[in-house]
Amino acid sequence: MEQMVRLLLVEDSEDDIELTRARLLSCKLLHELLVARDGEEVMDILHRRGAHAGAPRPDLVLLDLNLPRKSGREVLAEIKADPSLRRIPVVVLTSSATEEDILRSYDLQASAYVTKPVDLAGFGKIARAIEDFWVALVRYPSA
Repeated sequence: MEQMVRLLLVEDSEDDIELTRARLLSCKLLHELLVARDGEEVMDILHRRGAHAGAPRPDLVLLDLNLPRKSGREVLAEIKADPSLRRIPVVVLTSSATEEDILRSYDLQASAYVTKPVDLAGFGKIARAIEDFWVALVRYPSA
């Protein structure tokens, strides 16, 4: 029996949201995809506040760095500083390939850093990598 994985995609670009959603579906990954479109919303989802009071805890966060209302760096720092959230793996998935952003993300305890691809095939590779590694191999703690 396959494991259901809850992914929280933190992304403000509708095009990138749809590309990610389509590629995840095409690789047959058994998943539930939650989407947060800004840095405040992701924290509301993770803390189950307001409209997100019933939100499930994600197994994996895919985090863009360039977000409205609160940057991805701020979100990552908050997640990793919070004892109730710090064990959730956070993969930075962003358009930046600068060494400064890579180093800063790992300093903030990102689980991985992936530069966002520019085409559908590249998004497919990421979806397959999520399925092959984060779903098939990784074990998550029970809440």
